[in-house]
Amino acid sequence: MDNIMMMLTGAWDNFFIFVLAFVLVLSLLVFVHEWGHYIVAKMCGVKITAFSIGFGPELFGFNDKSGTRWRVAAIPLGGYVQMFGDADPSSSTKSEDAKELTDDEKSVAFYHKPLWQRAAIVFAGPGINFLFAILLYLGLFVSVGQPVTPPVVSAVVMDSAAQKAGFEPYDKILSINNTKITRFEDIQREIMVALDTKTSITFERDGEVITFDSVYPERKEIEDRFGFKQSRGVLGIIGPRNELSLQEVSAVNGQSVANIQEAKRAISNAIGAPMTLSMPTKTDEKAAVYINPSKELNSALMEDDTSTLTLFDLEERNMFIKHGFLSAVTESFKETGSVVMNTFEALGQMVTGVRSAEELGGIIRIGAIAGDAAQSGLIALIAFTALLSINLGLINLFPIPVLDGGHLLFYAIEGLKGSPISEKTQNYAFRFGLFLLIGLMLFANLNDLIQLGR
Repeated sequence: MDNIMMMLTGAWDNFFIFVLAFVLVLSLLVFVHEWGHYIVAKMCGVKITAFSIGFGPELFGFNDKSGTRWRVAAIPLGGYVQMFGDADPSSSTKSEDAKELTDDEKSVAFYHKPLWQRAAIVFAGPGINFLFAILLYLGLFVSVGQPVTPPVVSAVVMDSAAQKAGFEPYDKILSINNTKITRFEDIQREIMVALDTKTSITFERDGEVITFDSVYPERKEIEDRFGFKQSRGVLGIIGPRNELSLQEVSAVNGQSVANIQEAKRAISNAIGAPMTLSMPTKTDEKAAVYINPSKELNSALMEDDTSTLTLFDLEERNMFIKHGFLSAVTESFKETGSVVMNTFEALGQMVTGVRSAEELGGIIRIGAIAGDAAQSGLIALIAFTALLSINLGLINLFPIPVLDGGHLLFYAIEGLKGSPISEKTQNYAFRFGLFLLIGLMLFANLNDLIQLGR
């Protein structure tokens, strides 16, 4: 409870930013998702009776020329497109009136469309979530650029998985588990889902290609400023984008230093050969990093205004590459595919027990991340929106009745057997799906509250 109160007190000044960011991002993604259903349904000649952002009482809305009611409802946690002939917004069953339609009415009713059209309409929702994420990445990569940090080790954390395996500064990572590595960000993505699992890493050292087949990234529980915890695989290497704070250095090659000036002198005297810097951590233990900086790199080390130690001397260590359109399209698809694969791997780890199900977050956690992204700037918020859009698309494709994936599963069965599943069976299945979905939502949000309360 103290953690919850501290969070609320500390974030009170930014409370409206958190809420506004969460509502705007979620409402935008819900609109995109439902618009996918809507536009494909219109292309297939289906009449739309309602397009709602949110659930519950209507706040405001209007009717268009085709008779569709566009509405914004009071509970901004979802939305729906209700099609002609549906008994409810979930399109789970036909309405009673739909069983006695005229030929003209049947021509615009969802349930009287061919199987392939119904499947296309249902798939369009999650499908456009993936497309929207790709478009967001595309816009970022063309306008701002894609962060591209060389996949080179700048420093090795002592007693880490990397140090135990034998990595050294300036090793260039080429592949992880046969997945090609082109950026340091690729290393982070591959390693973060590797929890105590045997990992094969191929790298280049002094022109020689070497493979370590038995690297075991260390599982670490990372806690954000709100108290939410997540397990991540940590290799123990520092990338070219990083610098070390000289103020945090407590010893150089085992010799204690009392202040920044002493640290500067000790490092300057040792430059030209590998060295070890000791730095205190949050737990007051001594963490050490193994580095090998060049003399040219830190020629200004003794200047009075220097408080950081640069670890890498490549000019492109902080590069953002602006792509041409075709290149940006390719990279956007790759980025989306990587997010999908990592999400599936993390979910699989929860199912098998490798990763705790407590990491499954709900509305509170999503709101906190959205607020943090909004405070970090527009680029971070757009990147988070793309990530959330991909996850929304994935979740909706799960074969759970009520979700789009459940509908698609029924359509697949209908295609195989040549006739629809009975309405009675569908009703029971959708009730079970709704019960399961509510249970998962309660579990996820309870996880958030429990972690905040610790």
